[in-house]
Amino acid sequence: MSGDERQAAADRAAAEAVHAELLARGSEGSPQPRLDAARRAVELLGDPQRSFAIVHLTGTNGKTSTARMIESILRAYGLRTGLLTSPHLLRINERIVIDGEPITDRALADNWADVAPYLLMVDAELAASGEPALSNFEALTALAYASFADAPVDVAVIEVGMGGEWDSTNVADGDVAVFTPIALDHTRFLGETVAEIARTKAGIVKPAATVVTALQAAEAMDELMSAAEHNEADLVAEGVGFALLDARLAVGGQLIDVRGRAGEYRELFLPLFGEHQAHNAAVAIAAVESFLGDGTQPLADDVLTEGLATVTSPGRLQLIGIEPSVLVDAAHNPHGAEALGRALMDSFAFDSITAIVGVLADKDDRGIIEALDPIVDRFIVTRSDSARAVAADDLAETVTAVAGPDRVRIEPELAVALAEARDEAGPNDAILVTGSITLVGQAMLIAREQNWML
Repeated sequence: MSGDERQAAADRAAAEAVHAELLARGSEGSPQPRLDAARRAVELLGDPQRSFAIVHLTGTNGKTSTARMIESILRAYGLRTGLLTSPHLLRINERIVIDGEPITDRALADNWADVAPYLLMVDAELAASGEPALSNFEALTALAYASFADAPVDVAVIEVGMGGEWDSTNVADGDVAVFTPIALDHTRFLGETVAEIARTKAGIVKPAATVVTALQAAEAMDELMSAAEHNEADLVAEGVGFALLDARLAVGGQLIDVRGRAGEYRELFLPLFGEHQAHNAAVAIAAVESFLGDGTQPLADDVLTEGLATVTSPGRLQLIGIEPSVLVDAAHNPHGAEALGRALMDSFAFDSITAIVGVLADKDDRGIIEALDPIVDRFIVTRSDSARAVAADDLAETVTAVAGPDRVRIEPELAVALAEARDEAGPNDAILVTGSITLVGQAMLIAREQNWML
């Protein structure tokens, strides 16, 4: 092993150690509904989140894809960008992206070494007051903001972890608050109705900010309008302030026409599938117009074209294997599964589709399966390695109740499920892995290890 290889191995081990320390702080599936602890952490770090501009995103589905589009367009304009998304597919570095690249192992470890002592100080203060230590995501947020300040970046595109009002990312003040479609999800933490969830998510709206929102149900829009009025923030809604004019299939993606806040943009190539991604792109364009020119200056056609054409959104209707086609999608609620189903029908023409499904606890598994049922020929029920994954036997009861016993089989090991599905698939058949991002990430890892991943 060369010196460079030894250094790379040491850096990777250091980054994995950071991940282990974050995991020791608990599951991200059980967040602390508080903001004071995260605020204290960044205060001790010198408030790094104040050293760059921020575009803040929340919603139920489409957050990560929309965030990636916004970041890519801003980077095409020559700005040095940061991007925080969650969760990751393969490695934690994916969550903290600087100028289009995941943070390096060395930078991740070095930045953690800088922030960890301050996080321990906050832990001690919390313990003294009888509160739990900083959570996994609270610590990650502090690390991300410190990493962006260290880079440094001009602007950071920040996706919330859950909700908005008490999400730890909300210690920052977004210049633009972006809302993707809001639906039922995480009801145990965010509320039992769309209105309650929207009210929590609307907590990212800050005084005098600009609010850019996708099409919303009436009860969600009412909450966003109320938050905007309370904060004297301008609200720009899809269908009124901007709109997707057209989307048509193209090789490797789609061509879209968008009416933005300040101009119309035609024949834009978007290398992602599904009408939902076209709507996400319209939201992203309006958000960038709002950030760069307060919605009054059209975006440069060549820069916008470059920004959208280079967008990637791993794990979102992504083709990871061919012969047979293997697609992965992180849909984990009925709204996302419905969008996935429409995208499959609009963008592909497979003879049959086998869905390998696994979900996490507290998700609407029946709603997910009912959304997929019309477009899937057979289901293989499995589970990911996540401690929160529903047992295959338990999930199979739900799938069988929807699809019938003749279309369902159980294979608890994802690697075996993938191997069997690939062996049985015909030349124009597809295998779809979906239901949770942990399952998608594990499938991608298997494909890479077995050398059939694109």
